[in-house]
Amino acid sequence: MIAPLRILIVDDEPPARERLRELLGDLGSELPTQVVAEAASGPQAIALLSECAPEVALVDIHMPVMNGIEFARHAQRLDHAPAVVFITAHDQYAVQAFEVNAIDYLLKPVRAARLATALRRAVSGPGPGREQLAKADPGPRSHFSIAERGRITLVPAAEVLFLKAELKYVTLRTRTRDYLIEDSLSQLEHELRDTFIRVHRNCLVARAAIRGVENLRGATGAEEGESRWGVVLDGHAEPIVVSRRQWPAVKALIKR
Repeated sequence: MIAPLRILIVDDEPPARERLRELLGDLGSELPTQVVAEAASGPQAIALLSECAPEVALVDIHMPVMNGIEFARHAQRLDHAPAVVFITAHDQYAVQAFEVNAIDYLLKPVRAARLATALRRAVSGPGPGREQLAKADPGPRSHFSIAERGRITLVPAAEVLFLKAELKYVTLRTRTRDYLIEDSLSQLEHELRDTFIRVHRNCLVARAAIRGVENLRGATGAEEGESRWGVVLDGHAEPIVVSRRQWPAVKALIKR
């Protein structure tokens, strides 16, 4: 007997989740499935992954807080990440982005036959990689994700004070603690350019966290070649050194 396919349904609209449950029930004779969990948001779904271990996630694209593509990018950090089947209304931009990047999707209203095909395809081979997903949705992420011991910890981007490159990793700092992430600082600068500013070759600072600047003349960390200025951040005791090269941009931001 074939074990039923373990399904996670992710959609912020209860009627849409109910519709998918009904369709999966209709497919039971040809494709046994088990809905192991439902979630109304991306963050809620991320929290459920380690608990319910789904094989496939049926994920709506357009959800508040975190869209479906970002969910998939975070979920891929797990060693046993579920395959993802994306669902969208007839959004021409989303459809075009998916087709250009060879990402399978279902259009609402979802039909049983098409759902069955998508489920079989999802479990038969590798899905889209992080690069394909990033190209399909190049907008800034709402959260950072850290995979630890089979679980994913989400850190809202709005809570990050600065990102600092150190050796092979980037340290992400919030008011309460540090996290290590594997993204490159240059890629993060490009993605988050509207909310972060580079203050040094190895550091990006959240624009909203800057409360002013401080003269670092003679202070520890003010090395030769530096601007001798540091940015003062809300929630962080030590000023962040600004390089001479980045000082004009920081100065212009402070004067706004």
